[in-house]
Amino acid sequence: MGAYLKLDHIDKTFTRGSASTNVLKEVTLDIEKGEYVSIIGHSGCGKSTLLNIVAGLTGASAGGVILDGREVNSPGPDRAVVFQNHSLLPWLTVYENVRLAVDKVFSGTRSKAERHSWTLHNLDLVQMGHAKDKRPSEISGGMKQRVGIARALAMEPKVLLLDEPFGALDALTRAHLQDSVMQIHAALGNTILMITHDVDEAVLLSDRIVMMTNGPSARIGEVLEVKLARPRKRLDLVTNATYLKAREAVLKFLHERHRFVEAA
Repeated sequence: MGAYLKLDHIDKTFTRGSASTNVLKEVTLDIEKGEYVSIIGHSGCGKSTLLNIVAGLTGASAGGVILDGREVNSPGPDRAVVFQNHSLLPWLTVYENVRLAVDKVFSGTRSKAERHSWTLHNLDLVQMGHAKDKRPSEISGGMKQRVGIARALAMEPKVLLLDEPFGALDALTRAHLQDSVMQIHAALGNTILMITHDVDEAVLLSDRIVMMTNGPSARIGEVLEVKLARPRKRLDLVTNATYLKAREAVLKFLHERHRFVEAA
């Protein structure tokens, strides 16, 4: 039986006029159902481009993406994206922002009352039910990201795609949201593919960390399995030997890549 999500020999080349730049080269990765996988690498290594290909927001130049046995090459509710920018509609309330996605996906299969209950359920899942009548301008950055996550989860995607979702938040808010995402992953068992620059975040959240080589023509350099039992508590990991070893391995990979850039 094949992988739940398969990235199969993906190449991506951008062309402008007579100039072409190969961003990704021969990227192949199998992700199992319920797995949490992070992709990390230096700026310009094509991480977000790869996520956009999985989301169907941009096409691969070669290769493709197979999800649950079916090739996907256009956007769909089976792959929900949470961006670094929350992307909420400012004229809608918190409830309405999530309800918009629910109606789009389930208008033909669930009653109005069911869609209402499902919207509230997902807001409660990210602890935002109390703010359902507020507009984005009335809530904090961390709360906006919670709403964005609720909107994505409400679509019941097969894969949740996170593009540096905590990158614009302060350290304390980021830690709270990381803990929330871990709790949601534990409760739902959903499949998550996340882009991050943060080594500690990758080790804390992930089952595996995919480390990309530098661009152009970036490839998968190494894949690290994070052998930490779940549930994970960040304070317990501060002195955990397995955590520290995984963190060291990622830092070493990134440091070597940085030295390679400086020497070029």
